[in-house]
Amino acid sequence: MLHGNSIRILTGNSHPELAHTVAERLGTPLTPCTVKKFSNGEINVKISESVRDEDVFILQSACCDVNDTLMELLILISACKGASARRITAVIPCYPYARMDKKDKSRAPITAKLVANMLAVAGCDHVITMDLHANQIQGFFDFPVDNLYSEPLMIAYIKRNIEGWQNGIIVSPDAGGAKRVTAIADKLGLEFALFHKKRDGKSSDAPEKMELLVGDVKDKVAILVDDMIDTGKTLTLAARSLKENGAKAVHALVSHGLFSEARLSVIENLPLDSLVVTNTMPQQSNQDGCSKLVTLDISATIAESIRRTHNGESISLLFGDWADGAGLNSY
Repeated sequence: MLHGNSIRILTGNSHPELAHTVAERLGTPLTPCTVKKFSNGEINVKISESVRDEDVFILQSACCDVNDTLMELLILISACKGASARRITAVIPCYPYARMDKKDKSRAPITAKLVANMLAVAGCDHVITMDLHANQIQGFFDFPVDNLYSEPLMIAYIKRNIEGWQNGIIVSPDAGGAKRVTAIADKLGLEFALFHKKRDGKSSDAPEKMELLVGDVKDKVAILVDDMIDTGKTLTLAARSLKENGAKAVHALVSHGLFSEARLSVIENLPLDSLVVTNTMPQQSNQDGCSKLVTLDISATIAESIRRTHNGESISLLFGDWADGAGLNSY
């Protein structure tokens, strides 16, 4: 346990709204710092208060321009290291380059490992993140990594907001998400379904389609669960396929709403009753463009993980009943 030092929370330009909310929940003001660019694009950081011998948490998500936000984080870590911070924790709700976690073809880079090395070289001592694209990314680090989960929030949302969820089925749009949906299905006492994406023809230009491999969605409330929505193509195919297979209603729950290429007007017209994402990324502008979009606030989970890390307490409680109900509401 750390003694004689206080929590310091810093943030760059990626997600100031989330940082402010987390700081308010902890009753700790954000440490003032300025992160701006020179005319040639180089990033300049100035921390306005001393962080010597303090427990520093830098909240920065991989959104907007992911390369700029990553460099902001690295420079903030380096600045705090040079200013003699006792411990530096990078709080990264959405980890950058997480999809590049393995060598899936010749000469492919494992960029998620490169990012881990960069964080270590910059001076990071600990990482807190959420819903990593692949759990093995935790093994890329030589220091502690806490991978939080939005699963308890999603389960609470399903129970409170999805009508007829008891007659539901949890659906994964691909084989990679099978473990995720089976865990949620088990906790809700529901069945699960699994889709497989394939091309409708041998040509590389042939249109893709979804094939239901496991489960029966007919006359059920289909709850589609995925870790990320970027272009929206998978969501589009899955939602239409669920309706074609007789689903009574379709809801989608996604951890990270990137929406870098997704057209919200297309999502608005999909046979979806709701699209639920967390605020690991800023969602205000997206909500204005899509009436079906619902945002789950992760600030209570992040704030509690920071408090417990600072006090030397276990954060495993965040994966249980505390995060699945009363704890989040009362925090």
